[in-house]
Amino acid sequence: MTDETPSGLSRRSMLKLAAGTAAGVALAGQAQAQPENLPTIPDEATGRPFPEAELQMPLPPGERLGWCVVGLGSFALNQVIPAIARSQTARLTALVSGNADKAARVAEHYGVPDAAIYDYENFDEIADNDDIDVVYIVLPNGLHAEYTIRAFEAGKHVMCEKPMANTVEECRQMIAASERADKKLMIAYRAHFEPHNERALQMKEDGEFGDVKMVLASTMRTLDLSRPRDEWRVLRDLAGGGSTMDIGIYALNGALYFLGETPTALVASIANPPDDVRFREVEDMLTAQLTFPSGALVNLASAYTLNENRIQLLGTEGTGLLDPATSYSGNELRQTGPDVGTRIVPVSEPAARQFTGEIDHLSRAVMEDFEPRTPGAMGLRDVGLIMAMYASAERNAWVTLNPDGTMAEG
Repeated sequence: MTDETPSGLSRRSMLKLAAGTAAGVALAGQAQAQPENLPTIPDEATGRPFPEAELQMPLPPGERLGWCVVGLGSFALNQVIPAIARSQTARLTALVSGNADKAARVAEHYGVPDAAIYDYENFDEIADNDDIDVVYIVLPNGLHAEYTIRAFEAGKHVMCEKPMANTVEECRQMIAASERADKKLMIAYRAHFEPHNERALQMKEDGEFGDVKMVLASTMRTLDLSRPRDEWRVLRDLAGGGSTMDIGIYALNGALYFLGETPTALVASIANPPDDVRFREVEDMLTAQLTFPSGALVNLASAYTLNENRIQLLGTEGTGLLDPATSYSGNELRQTGPDVGTRIVPVSEPAARQFTGEIDHLSRAVMEDFEPRTPGAMGLRDVGLIMAMYASAERNAWVTLNPDGTMAEG
């Protein structure tokens, strides 16, 4: 997930991904252009409150792991890099970008040495930099597999943005590369570290909603091709799909996060506005229903022409409503039940802690050698489920699922 398309790799990987389409060629040209007015580089997450201190004490600078950020789009500049700077366990030690001017400005601002600025042609030289422990891949989805695998081959741990990759096979290749390198792979499902989501899960596990039988989850936002961050999202080879791969994955992953089980079957439908050029290659709206071994149901929806961001847990003793559920800030949790009526559940920590939370989690997983909370297997599961949704919509039929979330044959 990013709005920077790497120009250094463009002639090799990006044009291959764009499959020769006019849109792909245009995107590649834009990626090589140097913007006249670079974005202001913030000291902390733009428009977000400074995350409160967590329970564990920050590590001294010399003991923190070195992180290299690959891709310098607005998400990396406004969320990822400030979170690394504010984290307790990480320090920014390297950058990878196809825009040399932007990379130089970011490096100067955060104290990254010139020798630790890489492009997509010399990316593999990160293997020689002992100050890099973890690589954070913040690139278009279609490039996740390549750069994750190359980072493992360079001997680094990896945080990869969601979705993990464009295909199940790519996900498997990434996991295999992680195992060969004996390095950690974590998918950046930030909502697992978002305080309102964490509180809702605790309430569910404590039985405050009773037996949760149904989850309603939807993530939607308006796609705007006038913004660089959205241009590549309508190209299937770079995006892997439309709204479902980009934002619907939050609804899907969130529902499974709360239920704690993998579905056994699903059915999905897709609808696109007629004559809307944005949806020639990818979907606008998708709805799906998923069934689970426990008997629970999930209804989820995603769209690029509507706006909504909510997850509702429906239980035998009440409901929990996250609305917004997975925003960068402003998330809210409401509880409804016979004993409490309707109330806003107090959450002391800001939503912005989700960014520092996931960074500190992977750093500690590396230092203490434990499996990350959101591992590659979870990313593979979600990509497999989305591929099953696409197949169901095409067939107009229910499909059955394997235990790992991939579609069963037949």
